[in-house]
Amino acid sequence: MNDIKITVLVENTSNSNLKPVHGLSFYIETPKHKLLFDLGPNGTIFDNAKKKNIDLRAVDTVIISHGHYDHGGALKAFLKLNSDAKVYIQKTAFEPHFSKAGLLKINIGLDKSLMSNPSVILIEGDYIIDGELSLFVSKACGTFYSDANKALLTGKKPDDFRHEQNLLIKGKKNILITGCGHSGVVNILKSVPGSVPPYCIGGFHIYNPVNRKTVPDSQLKALSDFLCDFGNVEFYTCHCTGTKAFKYLSAKHNNIHYISCGDEIEI
Repeated sequence: MNDIKITVLVENTSNSNLKPVHGLSFYIETPKHKLLFDLGPNGTIFDNAKKKNIDLRAVDTVIISHGHYDHGGALKAFLKLNSDAKVYIQKTAFEPHFSKAGLLKINIGLDKSLMSNPSVILIEGDYIIDGELSLFVSKACGTFYSDANKALLTGKKPDDFRHEQNLLIKGKKNILITGCGHSGVVNILKSVPGSVPPYCIGGFHIYNPVNRKTVPDSQLKALSDFLCDFGNVEFYTCHCTGTKAFKYLSAKHNNIHYISCGDEIEI
């Protein structure tokens, strides 16, 4: 019997009647929780939740993976809808974040005024929510760091992604949920407390949405080679992986799948 169900509410693509938008949000039901991992950039999450008959007012836990608007842009609107849920986010996620496009700096950060909201729990580093849910940051950094990160800044400095956290769900089969995976999916897998879980769900950040370019083939090959060490993990990727990179990786690995708006995973 399955005990965890994951529904994709926000993603760049859709194979259903749900509206696609650049961003990410998963609705996750576990034996103990109804939670959201990321909220997407805008009100799309609310429209798509209605289409899936999901009541976001019943959500008890929200995880914001990092400080970019396409993952937490709907936070203010969510807090107006649901003031009971606890929102877990790294304190550094509210620092100013930008994306470079030529000579332009585009603000991609979160609304800093939400830091003081009573529902928001600011954390620093790893954090155990309960026996089922825990958060951790990537400690490894030496394996495959994507070129797609080069356009991203924290203030005036290159982003080091201290604000990025990942969710580990413990159940009959443990599940790792990532947001963009800016730190590198292999580095994140190496940082998981305990053994590597049999499921990894989230983006690989090997696609730049501003210039719409995928990292060079040499980097795709390098990532593909590293992923050979994780043949026992089922990967469900999306969002900032991009369809070009997915086609490349899935042609070489039968354990890599793509998930879109409306898709459901039962584990």
